[in-house]
Amino acid sequence: MYARRRRVYFLMMGGCLFLFVSAWAFVRLWSVPAAVAMCVVAMVIPPVAAIVANRRGPEDRWWDDPARASRPADRRPRAERPRPRDERPRPPRVQRTGDRISDEWWDELDGRDHRR
Repeated sequence: MYARRRRVYFLMMGGCLFLFVSAWAFVRLWSVPAAVAMCVVAMVIPPVAAIVANRRGPEDRWWDDPARASRPADRRPRAERPRPRDERPRPPRVQRTGDRISDEWWDELDGRDHRR
């Protein structure tokens, strides 16, 4: 089902490009209002293609997803839970650049207040 939706998406986007390019390459020579109308139609196609490609099918049983249901809930208090990798405190930056203004700027960004 996913492959079919993807194929429809690419066909719709290809039709969009075809309409836009042909409108200003060929159709404008005969009728500018027709070329503008083709561009308006081409403008509507991408959102419709995205909606078609991203909709859930009847076989998508998201309400009883086994991956989500099999995960046990962590019942420990928040303070006792292990921190994710990005929440761990970073070691202080000790390397200096040698430039006083640059070092003060880095200290300010790192949250240090080393007044000299």
